[in-house]
Amino acid sequence: MFDLDHTLLPIDSDHAWGEFTQVLGWTDPVRFKQRNDEFYEHYKAGTLDVHDYVRFATEALRQRSPHEAQAAHRQFMQSVIEPAIRPAALDLVRGHQQAGDLTVIVTATNEFVTRPIADAFGVEELIAVELERGADGWITGEILGVPSLREGKITRVARWLVERGLDWHGVETVFYSDSMNDLPLLERVDHPVATNAEARLRAIATQRGWRILDLFTHT
Repeated sequence: MFDLDHTLLPIDSDHAWGEFTQVLGWTDPVRFKQRNDEFYEHYKAGTLDVHDYVRFATEALRQRSPHEAQAAHRQFMQSVIEPAIRPAALDLVRGHQQAGDLTVIVTATNEFVTRPIADAFGVEELIAVELERGADGWITGEILGVPSLREGKITRVARWLVERGLDWHGVETVFYSDSMNDLPLLERVDHPVATNAEARLRAIATQRGWRILDLFTHT
């Protein structure tokens, strides 16, 4: 299992998508940037209200058609995400796949932003924040079910296992993450790997003897 932002990617895809909507002219360049940055600081501090954030982050999308939104995301992939996908991250994912491991991206970023990114990594299984859809089939700004953030990642992974007739005791689990927000899931798996870890997580990993991996040191 892999976290996405700052783990497989050296950027935060959610925050970057918000900045990209400014480039498109979808959002106010001053007000949106201020709020986007504020939410990002809350995420790093572990104090993010994910429901408020998703309402904010999807507001511009909800004012566009699905076709227009998807076209914009293709531009986002080409100009922002694809240049940020590093060989070391691809090699890590492919190494597990070649070993016969089932690979899963488990991210607190929503599925609209992350599904194409998971595809770019060749990872079919994605556990992301699911977005509620209205009668018209388009997103409402609300979250469907349990958001995959902090302890919610454990809940979502457990559900994912059950759906496949598995449980925690019947599989050997590895999880790569950079973030203190992911400490609950790191503590739950068999093999936690602090990856490009922030200082607090790196200190915990060092103290507990966890593996520490730096993918982007030389990039």
